[in-house]
Amino acid sequence: MIQEYQLRLLPEQTVNEQSLKQYIVREKGITPESITTIRILKRSVDARQRTVFINMQVRLYINEMPVDDQYQSVTYYNVEAKPSVIIVGAGPGGLFAALRLIELGVRPIVVERGKDVHERKKDLARISREQAVNPESNYCFGEGGAGAYSDGKLYTRSKKRGNTEKIVAVFCQHGASTSILTDAHPHIGTDKLPRVIENIRRTIISCGGEVHFETRMEALIITGEEVKGIETNTGKVFLGPVILATGHSARDVYRWLFANNITLEAKGIAVGVRLEHPSALIDKIQYHHEAGRGNYLPAAEY
Repeated sequence: MIQEYQLRLLPEQTVNEQSLKQYIVREKGITPESITTIRILKRSVDARQRTVFINMQVRLYINEMPVDDQYQSVTYYNVEAKPSVIIVGAGPGGLFAALRLIELGVRPIVVERGKDVHERKKDLARISREQAVNPESNYCFGEGGAGAYSDGKLYTRSKKRGNTEKIVAVFCQHGASTSILTDAHPHIGTDKLPRVIENIRRTIISCGGEVHFETRMEALIITGEEVKGIETNTGKVFLGPVILATGHSARDVYRWLFANNITLEAKGIAVGVRLEHPSALIDKIQYHHEAGRGNYLPAAEY
């Protein structure tokens, strides 16, 4: 039997599965021996009042085991002999475009002006240590895009363009913690994100795709009104339809498009300001306690 419950618990009651199980047994009158699995479907922190609660939606498997996975994996087939599409940029847009092309039976060729996610980290260290900025490998350019070394939030929760569950599942399939499936404010983590990005690249290559680093698009190859491929700074030419996933920092690309009378359409943007405070201060304010988050709460958000 499967039962689902909406729970409102104190933080210490959610510290591990055993504590959660004890609460459910006591409150719902279920024998502990009959509970085979507890699956958390949603989890959020309610800190609006002086007493902080954890809201949870859980699914109990009683006297039976789950027959499904926590998320639906995507099957990626070999596309080595399939037609190719060129993707310019290995940020989130480019990487997920490549995965989607593989699903559709198309061979992706990704070209990225920056370095891979691990080599890129060395260039980021030089910025603060030596005040030396590599114009092609920095916080804006390189595998994973501008968000790779920000705070681990490499995706959106926006519902405007459809359900994001598949995107989050793909992250889990490539090594992200399954906690992002349930948390109200999921966070992959900057320490874990590079490995996830690297695993996505490995999927692309293992399926017959290509990923080329330190390869900057110099120009589109256009015949008539049809894009035939790209020219690069390495002298290599890649032929095929082109997806531009360059991000907003590749101004040279947009200058080239403008200079060559390629139609550009402005997109509305939202500009935000980033403020940073000590996490201990935010914990005290958000959780209404001098001790901050204590032993059972996550770091508070703004």
